[in-house]
Amino acid sequence: MTQIIDAQTQFISHVEQFQTFYGLQDPSSQEWVVLDSINFENKDVMPLWSTIELAQSQIADEWKAFTVAPITLADWLEFWVEDLSQDDVLVGINWVDENSCAELSLDVFTQALIAIEKYVK
Repeated sequence: MTQIIDAQTQFISHVEQFQTFYGLQDPSSQEWVVLDSINFENKDVMPLWSTIELAQSQIADEWKAFTVAPITLADWLEFWVEDLSQDDVLVGINWVDENSCAELSLDVFTQALIAIEKYVK
């Protein structure tokens, strides 16, 4: 549990500063990387990264055709939450490999983001 809290704290700290995080997207189909959860049976997880460098480090092997795509915190809250909630998708933060992934429920992840959202006029 401590590992998840540490991963979440690190992720949120960086996102608070830049109000953006990253996913991997297939440029031709516009599909995002979503994979089977390693912690929960019959659950999907969307891996997300707090920095472009962390996301880029995952572009290899089966994901070599994908590109790093930014997701602003405002867009996440406005567009993503409802769709992912309907699909019951978890969020994997700063995913490294199948042995190292903090998976959070969409509710927990989103509440942490709401707490750090900065409103830009």
